[in-house]
Amino acid sequence: MSDAAPAQTLGALRHRNYRLFFAGQIISTVGTWMQSVAMPWLALQLTHSGLLVGLVLAAQFVPILVGSQLGGMVADRFRKRSILLITQSAFTIPAFALFALTASGQAHYWMVISAAFAAGTINLFDVPARQAFIVEMVGKRDLTNAIALNSAVFNGAAVVGPSVAGVLIALVGVPLCFLANSVSYLAAVTALLLMRDLPDVVEERHQQPFLSRLAQGASYARHEPVVGGLLVAVASFSLFAMNRQTLMPLFADQVLHTGAQGFGFLLGAMGMGALAGALTLAFTPRLGTDPRRQLWMAGIWVASLLEFSISRVFVISLVTLFVAGYCQISFLATTNSRIQTITPDHLRGRVMALYVQAFAGVGPLGATQAGLIATLFGAPWAMAIGAIAAGAVVSVIWLVIPEVFGQPTRTSSIAATASAGTSQRSARR
Repeated sequence: MSDAAPAQTLGALRHRNYRLFFAGQIISTVGTWMQSVAMPWLALQLTHSGLLVGLVLAAQFVPILVGSQLGGMVADRFRKRSILLITQSAFTIPAFALFALTASGQAHYWMVISAAFAAGTINLFDVPARQAFIVEMVGKRDLTNAIALNSAVFNGAAVVGPSVAGVLIALVGVPLCFLANSVSYLAAVTALLLMRDLPDVVEERHQQPFLSRLAQGASYARHEPVVGGLLVAVASFSLFAMNRQTLMPLFADQVLHTGAQGFGFLLGAMGMGALAGALTLAFTPRLGTDPRRQLWMAGIWVASLLEFSISRVFVISLVTLFVAGYCQISFLATTNSRIQTITPDHLRGRVMALYVQAFAGVGPLGATQAGLIATLFGAPWAMAIGAIAAGAVVSVIWLVIPEVFGQPTRTSSIAATASAGTSQRSARR
């Protein structure tokens, strides 16, 4: 048999496995978004307190912020499909528990926050394994395309899931949203079970101390300037510029005066922009490997958020949010692809856990600072200050570690000049 035949067989198998994974993720992500609407709504019904509703959101992300490196180490140590089979199955438990409690009228606030914390704890193992699993399925050549498609699924589900949840809540209440989410994970589990002949990429057994193994991802990021710089950039945007759930209701109510309907359109505009950005990368994956384009996306993202902060015209606000959503997903998907391409296989889980911490783990901190500034100075100032802060961090990274965005380092430029001078002197001799 020729070498081309096994290569074609491997390619076909990878595509089959990814199609299964992709189909399962579409269904389960829609269910997740349905629960993301139903859970805070239930908490509001039970407590009538905005603070307590916010604590439910925080409970979902605190485990990722605190313990994501443990999840990354587990992802590196064991087969990722096995981890995902366990986590995707486990997700059904808190969702079904909330369905049973709400359907029977026995739900209390402490049960809701416990379910949120349980889901967050499962997530700290699920997300690093799922992020690192993609490259094992498709290989590095198709990685950008796969990440872009996953982003398209996430943002498409962000439009469909909340819409369906809103209709269900209005017609029959929250229980069916929890039941739908619980059942949706069965699709992801089924897809994982149907996959065949996946590579077995696991960390070699050794006697290295637990804490040393836990810190290997952070140590690698410190010594690999591109990875470290990209992680800092993502964390800065997450902390300062990705607080739409906190600030958008304030803009809709107090700034643009469009009410709940306007709030929905604002979120929808940003979601549609993100979907367009993901599809752009899916169909032209070479764009997702261009660090200079990534820097431009960061700059336009900051500029669009600043324009949104000063806009008082609803249509202009919608357009600027569409642009912001497009640039946001372009920047994040490119970051994800570049980090996974650079990182060695045996550290990918722990490094992707750092990415998850930077992207999602600091979310509650970002929401807190945005809410505080909005309370003191208003939502437009909170948005503008956050955009300027994120832009400043990216500018510092560009100046201090220029290779993060595709520029040659000053040291390498000096070395190249010296080398050229030496070559010229040698030629004259």
